[in-house]
Amino acid sequence: MFRFFYAFMGGSLFAVQLLLLNPFNKCEAKPQTSMALYGKAKHHDGFTHYEHVNPDAPKEGKVNLSISGTFDSLNPFVIKGIPAAGLSVLYPDLFYVTLMDHSPHEHFSQYAYLAETVDLAEDHLSVTFRVRQDATFHDGSAITAEDVVFSFNTLRQEGSPLYAQYYGDVVKVEALDRYQVKFSFKDAENKELPLLLGHFPIFSKAYYSKNKFDSASDKIPLGNGPYRIVDVDAGRSITYERVKNWWGENLPVAKGRYNFDQVRYIYFRDPEVAFEAFKSKNYDFRVENKIKNWVLNYNFEAVKEGKVHKIETPFVQAGIMQGLVMNTRREIFADTRVRQALTLAFDFEWLNDNYFYNKYERIDSYFWGLDLASSGLPTEAEKALLEPFKDQVPADLFTTPYTLPKTDGSGQNRQALRQAKALLKEAGWDVTDGVLKNSKTGKIFQFDLLLSNMSMTGLLNAYLKNLKRLGIQAKFRVVDTAQYTSRVEDFDYDMIMTVTAQSPSPGNEQREFWGSYVANSKGSRNYAGVRDPVVDALVEKLIDATDRETLVTVVKALDRVLLRGHYVVPLWGSSKLRMAYWNNLKNTGKFPKYNVDFFAWWVDKE
Repeated sequence: MFRFFYAFMGGSLFAVQLLLLNPFNKCEAKPQTSMALYGKAKHHDGFTHYEHVNPDAPKEGKVNLSISGTFDSLNPFVIKGIPAAGLSVLYPDLFYVTLMDHSPHEHFSQYAYLAETVDLAEDHLSVTFRVRQDATFHDGSAITAEDVVFSFNTLRQEGSPLYAQYYGDVVKVEALDRYQVKFSFKDAENKELPLLLGHFPIFSKAYYSKNKFDSASDKIPLGNGPYRIVDVDAGRSITYERVKNWWGENLPVAKGRYNFDQVRYIYFRDPEVAFEAFKSKNYDFRVENKIKNWVLNYNFEAVKEGKVHKIETPFVQAGIMQGLVMNTRREIFADTRVRQALTLAFDFEWLNDNYFYNKYERIDSYFWGLDLASSGLPTEAEKALLEPFKDQVPADLFTTPYTLPKTDGSGQNRQALRQAKALLKEAGWDVTDGVLKNSKTGKIFQFDLLLSNMSMTGLLNAYLKNLKRLGIQAKFRVVDTAQYTSRVEDFDYDMIMTVTAQSPSPGNEQREFWGSYVANSKGSRNYAGVRDPVVDALVEKLIDATDRETLVTVVKALDRVLLRGHYVVPLWGSSKLRMAYWNNLKNTGKFPKYNVDFFAWWVDKE
């Protein structure tokens, strides 16, 4: 399932794509309150609350959170505009509900939320959800099967293109009665589809009969989640208020969660200003991903006096790939050898020693941190899978492990730069008077690294200096958030920095990441413009995998092919989550494996 959860990084709260998709084992053909991959959910027989929550947590108090950038829309479901915090494309946390809730403790298990039960047909050709009869929108009107049908059709027809992609195998959706809704599939091949259907937001059909859906809007819509929006200061802050006596308050998936009476997101354009604001208690909680701050700058009085707490905890990074993406739609990045050369020029060891206090690790897989990450040589099963494509992939994929250059940290990575220079020459680029030019056209090799703020320029400046040593003229292009978003959606960039989070159980969202047919579709997440028939074929095999062993084999093979495509300059990551918070906030000390779940915390007024 394509999961957007709120991760707190760099002192700001932003949506990170957590992809939780995959086929599940045969479900019983009778109504259930859960579904899972490869067997039964942990709480298949029922539960009272998630294990990391305090079911008796007081529901009171206010919390302020930070987020970077700005916003101009309260509609995250279309590609226009920049949506406000607390509103996400799928898995909305605060304002909208979904049919099912994803467990933050399991690879992919989901439990009844708006749906009271789910009934998957034995032939996997349909799934039926029964909506809770006591569920209401914030205006008190009932949520019915017709609202579910309307929401699904509206998202596919008028929403972001990703909805049409994820739900393309649904051939029919119908309200069987006031509370039952049935989804029928074109075939039984897409085993993950029933799970996908548990996680789209539900809207009011009556509300949107009087209001436009297909555009960015600053009008507060009608929700149905644990919080309603009560104040919007455009681009600066958005405030949510807990819905008293909310219909879902005592459900097992909500018990002990959503405890704050008020949640306010404050926007900061400058991360340094945001950190100073935290020190002054202008907001209450942050995840610190600037390691210099963590090591050196938490020495202010509130920390010394025990008013601000620091926690460092192991955290599954969900297959994080943080990297510099090269846009292969641009002529200069069309050659694999060129892209490999630019990867060789990045000196991670120097950065780790001089900026990161040796607390970060180099990312070397699109599924880094998971058992899906490839390493060493392909297994026999992977070889068998890749054999039909042997003439379409680099020959050394079968004989040589993928490795990234490792330097001595001195900043003099001469060997890697020599290799990079040789690759560039082989690709038709030569240095003349210190400038890299195309040997046939005389065109200068120059490009922009597009960023939405200045926070990364200091770290990446060393990389640009290495590129200059190769004769490459690269510079930062920093634009505001709105322009950045627009340019990324239009693929109007040379290179960008992205963070992609993969699920422990990836599925058909991989089409959106790497599929040839979305490479030129505005708003798609195929940022590099990957157009490779081998990748397309492996993605389809991944989606069709019927057991975990097959899935792992296919994903590792896909990882190898993507890495050999050199679409991204891999950066760095951490297997630990670093959080700081003021002592008015409390938690159980039990942190979910796959999700921060900050909304299981509470305010202690004592």
